[in-house]
Amino acid sequence: MQVPVHQVRARFTADTVTVYQAYPPEIAGPALAAGRFVPPFKRERMTWIKPSFRWMMYRCGWGTKPGQERVLAVEITRAGFEWALTHSCLSSFERDHHQDREDWSRRLRASPVRVQWDPERSLRLAPLPHRSLQVGLSGEAVRRYVDEWLVGLTDVTPTAHAVRVALDAGDDTAAGALLPPERPYPLPPDVAAVIGATAEP
Repeated sequence: MQVPVHQVRARFTADTVTVYQAYPPEIAGPALAAGRFVPPFKRERMTWIKPSFRWMMYRCGWGTKPGQERVLAVEITRAGFEWALTHSCLSSFERDHHQDREDWSRRLRASPVRVQWDPERSLRLAPLPHRSLQVGLSGEAVRRYVDEWLVGLTDVTPTAHAVRVALDAGDDTAAGALLPPERPYPLPPDVAAVIGATAEP
């Protein structure tokens, strides 16, 4: 069955959703030890969260790119995730989604959250026809992310490395079996409309 072009896919429970981020050890280590984001994590910077493990792997090179050596699975509340999407603005102008460029620019300046749709990635990180959601948090959204939405942090760097080893050995079946399971996320229709996503799985 063909995957909708703009569909949010993630690992989630009844109350939480898992997103991924990659950091250098000096940020990831203290965060994992504290169970929350602490300095040198900077609240003043925009921080991007990704529901797709494979897209995170594409971005961080399976945890090998400088400054992205530690991959974290960040479990946050679904209420927080949906708040972020509700208060977001697309990072680029979409003629079918905005009245005009001025309207889009005004929303972009006012919104604490940016969203963009990038090509989803295959197991071997080739681009796929459908898209993957990236969510950029700034200002109030970062504060809520760190202080209110965060449920737990897990270091999944070993998983990233294990998948890479299996792929290097030519064992795509073993590599695929190691991936965290992801399924269509049931966005409320009003939230889906904000980001131009498919509402129902």
